[in-house]
Amino acid sequence: MDARLNYFASPVAGKALKYFMSAGKALKESPLPALTQELVALRVSQVNGCAVCLDMHGKEAAAAGESQVRLSLVAAWREATVFTEAERAALELAEQGTRVADAADGVSDEVWARAAKHYDEEQLTALVLLVSFMNTVNRLNIITRQPAGDYKVGQFH
Repeated sequence: MDARLNYFASPVAGKALKYFMSAGKALKESPLPALTQELVALRVSQVNGCAVCLDMHGKEAAAAGESQVRLSLVAAWREATVFTEAERAALELAEQGTRVADAADGVSDEVWARAAKHYDEEQLTALVLLVSFMNTVNRLNIITRQPAGDYKVGQFH
């Protein structure tokens, strides 16, 4: 599969994505645990069907020490016993924040309360920004049919 656009060759994309990707770097440096960030990135990308992001975040999570069992079970996190209550709350918020069109009120008060039980305000801020960031990146990749499979750990960091 060939990409419809080459973001790396585009002056417009280069200029805009420079600032956009700096937001991603700031999120990496946030107080939200790194492995939680990777799990959330994976789940958002699974919901949206973004192969490039699944490739990237699966490899990044594995390189950071995430187990293959947990990576394999992200899609079925509700039935899996390998995630902490905090991770489950983050994954639930990520799903509702991604599937906003599926519910009239977006993220429910109950889901927000579960997340707020495990994360402080700075971590919640990072979590919300990460979900939004990943949804945007997923759309950039899906719309232009960016191919997956060749990502190397650390390639964009």
